[in-house]
Amino acid sequence: MARCEVCGNDYDMSFEVHARGGVHTFDSFECAIQRMAPACEHCGCRIIGHGVEANGHWYCCAHCARSQGITEIVDRVGAGVR
Repeated sequence: MARCEVCGNDYDMSFEVHARGGVHTFDSFECAIQRMAPACEHCGCRIIGHGVEANGHWYCCAHCARSQGITEIVDRVGAGVR
């Protein structure tokens, strides 16, 4: 068994994530997301999909990027800024 590095649970079905030269151990995808996923720089939610990047900053969606002054990003082609 291995201990989750987020919640500390010692679980027989834990798993490892190998990323950027490091090895991380988790007992659930929830803990993996909390540790590994970037946070939106506007609303703070974890970005578990593609997200959007502008000028080196990460946002969960076009709305949050626009809220930070990034006007070029839209949710889909043909979508108007509202």
